[in-house]
Amino acid sequence: MKKDAQFDLAIAKLAFKTHHFAFELGRAFFEQFDQSLIQEGDLHADLDLTKTDRLLTLDFHIKGTVRLTCDRSLEEFDQPIDVQHQLLVRYGDQDLELDEDVFQITPDTQTLPVAQHLFDYIGLAIPMKKLHPRFQNEPDENPEADSKLIFSTRSDADENDDEPSDPRWDALRNLN
Repeated sequence: MKKDAQFDLAIAKLAFKTHHFAFELGRAFFEQFDQSLIQEGDLHADLDLTKTDRLLTLDFHIKGTVRLTCDRSLEEFDQPIDVQHQLLVRYGDQDLELDEDVFQITPDTQTLPVAQHLFDYIGLAIPMKKLHPRFQNEPDENPEADSKLIFSTRSDADENDDEPSDPRWDALRNLN
C-alpha cells in the first residue's frame, strides 16, 4: 500500500472533544491498495472523532458508488454504498489489534492512519455476488437455494442398530 498522508489524523494535537473530518474517495484512493476488487469509485466519507483522555471513538459514514464488474455479464456498473461503522481506539502500553473494531495504541502515538479502515469498510459493503442491476430482480437459477437446511445428529444407521444400548445413555436420553 502506498502511503497518503491525507488519511493520517494528527491525534496528538487534538483537544478532548468531537472533531469532524471529511474525505473524498475516488480513483486515486483505490490505487493506493494492491487489490483488484475496486478500481474506482465516487464516495464521500464523514468521520466524527471523539477524543477523551483514555479513548478515541471514530464514527465512519461512507456514502457513494463504486464501479464493479458484473459476475454474470462482465459489464461494469455502479454499486451504491452506504456504510456506518464505529471504531474504538484505546490507549495502552503497546500497539495491538484487540478486536476487529477495537485497537490499542500507545499514548505517545502522533498520527492515526484511517485509509485502510475506510477501504475495509467499503470492501465489506460490497455484495458477495456482484450482479448488474438488470439481473438483480431475476429469480435465482437454483430453486433449492431458498430451501431450509435441516440438521440431525442421528443417522439412518443409528436407527437400524440392533445392538442393545448402554442403560446409562438411555437414562440420560430420558432427561428432558
